[in-house]
Amino acid sequence: ASVSEPAQKCCTENIQPFLTSILEELMGPVSSGFMEVRLLFDKEVNEIIQDFQKTNDMTRLQENVDQLMTLPFNSVKMEPCYLKVNLLQELLQDLKNRFKVYHIDFVIQRTQNFMQELMENAVYTFEQLFSPSRQADSAKVATTIEKVKLRVLK
Repeated sequence: ASVSEPAQKCCTENIQPFLTSILEELMGPVSSGFMEVRLLFDKEVNEIIQDFQKTNDMTRLQENVDQLMTLPFNSVKMEPCYLKVNLLQELLQDLKNRFKVYHIDFVIQRTQNFMQELMENAVYTFEQLFSPSRQADSAKVATTIEKVKLRVLK
């Protein structure tokens, strides 16, 4: 009871006024990283569509979809997404000094883990939605892939 009032006053005066600006500042790199995940997924599926339109080969399509399923674990392709979040290192350093925020690396690592999880969910959902359509007329496959991609990106 004796600590509650001073702690609340401290939070109200020294932390709460800055929360909105801090969140906005932190969300820039986070949003940028998640947008990069979205763009990577879009690019990879577009490449599958283009390859299928050139070859019309269902076996190769299956191989490309299988390869898409490994995208979340492809560190080379996911690296640009992760790099966007590394900007948090600088932003959080300032917070560490002002508000005693520790474990900056943990915050960045967790954000990158969420990005990988988002990509895992996207490719899994894509595969699940597209799977029944594989037996369809090959003329409609590219259109179906595009529709599934747009559905996943929603």
